[in-house]
Amino acid sequence: MSKPNWFVGIPIAGVELAARISEPPSGIRRFHPEDLHLTVAFLGMCGEERARAGWDALVWTLPALDVTFGAIVPMGNPRRYSALSAVLDEGRADVEAAMSASRDAVCDAAGVPREMRPAKAHVTVARPARSTTDGERRVALRWAAAIDLRGVRVRLSEAALYTWNDDRASRLFRAVATRPFPP
Repeated sequence: MSKPNWFVGIPIAGVELAARISEPPSGIRRFHPEDLHLTVAFLGMCGEERARAGWDALVWTLPALDVTFGAIVPMGNPRRYSALSAVLDEGRADVEAAMSASRDAVCDAAGVPREMRPAKAHVTVARPARSTTDGERRVALRWAAAIDLRGVRVRLSEAALYTWNDDRASRLFRAVATRPFPP
């Protein structure tokens, strides 16, 4: 097994969100409800010591807030997307501003390159396998478009330092540290 990735994210209490996401078509893996998160800063395979240094540098000034979701959209290469993600609707601008304001310090402290793309508040809900065919990807896009997340409201109230789960067959990620948002 390769060296695990690390990232700082915002856990999503995903029970209602996950309940709205039907079983995906062939070639697509739906995320476990406890794996749902918003990534604030991706640290990659930097190792635990550097990841914890990045975690210690996190300054999150946004208090707890309720957000809602919009559509599930493909992310990554437009010709061969790598994820299907629910974008935030209500609360999106505030969360993206907080992400932008905090992620450079996290990356700098961890000694990893800064993210050059603008912050995009989204929750990955499913991923295609590497072997997923173009036809399966088209079916998956129709599946994603049919999922209605309007009215799903979740409270964002803490940040977490994540790495890979020990048993990635059941869940992909595990939080090794959490911190509540400021009051």
